[in-house]
Amino acid sequence: MTSEADQQDTDQGEQLPAPGSPGSVTSALRQQPDHGEESYVGHGRLTDQVALITGGDSGIGRAVALAFAREGADVAIAYLAEEDEDAQETARLVREAGRRVLLVPGDLTQEDNCQALVDATVAELGGIDVLVNNAAYQMAQTGGIADITTEQLDRVMRTNLYALFWMCLKALPHLRPGSSIINTSSVQASSPAPALLDYATTKAGIVNFTRGLATSLAEQGIRVNAVAPGPIWTPLIPATMPAEQVAEFGEQTPMGRAGQPAEVATAFVYLASSDASYVTGEVVAVTGGLPVPA
Repeated sequence: MTSEADQQDTDQGEQLPAPGSPGSVTSALRQQPDHGEESYVGHGRLTDQVALITGGDSGIGRAVALAFAREGADVAIAYLAEEDEDAQETARLVREAGRRVLLVPGDLTQEDNCQALVDATVAELGGIDVLVNNAAYQMAQTGGIADITTEQLDRVMRTNLYALFWMCLKALPHLRPGSSIINTSSVQASSPAPALLDYATTKAGIVNFTRGLATSLAEQGIRVNAVAPGPIWTPLIPATMPAEQVAEFGEQTPMGRAGQPAEVATAFVYLASSDASYVTGEVVAVTGGLPVPA
């Protein structure tokens, strides 16, 4: 895992093309994120389970897929077709861990693609034990609300909220007592940055959705929780923020640095495992010390 001293030397003043564009891939980053490739050691906490991870090709999604595989789970990964290079690398890591992997490209802002993703996972891997709703879109606008177009608002809402709702709806018939849904929220849910107003709004919605669905599904023995990351170094950051913000990314935390995807993945493992058997409706903050009010 990247040390704090190494992180301070990171050249993060770089930029990538917008998400889904050619060149917006992990390999294009000068400072490579740490997904746990060299550090994560599994302990059989998810043996023979099946996990479906949206946005599983890179960043936090890749780190979660790797950790789940090393914990013994087979993994289905949903991603945009334009990001196949990243998805193939994640699949390689899962296979190296000795687990099955299913790659399902598709745009989850379309309801039919959510259904197709669930159907493919059940058909190929035999069911769904853990659903991780991690796919997200953001685009910083330094002018705030005046610069957020209706087109951008629609994409952010459909990616971050509509797709999450549809994935839960479509997966629910296949979930059993002991199954788990984990949604990716953000520190932005409680401390919204003006440049990320639309994104922050969806992340707050995810918190409320998580708590409401947790209450609804508790009697069925299905747990629903969320992870709220703070500033985490992934390809999404240099692809969606001005270079000057990227250069200072993470410095506002009490720890003084951005986090790495590997440092978030352990929260997902905990919530997916039986270690969290009495935990539902919760938001686990992984923020480097930035507060996330309950």
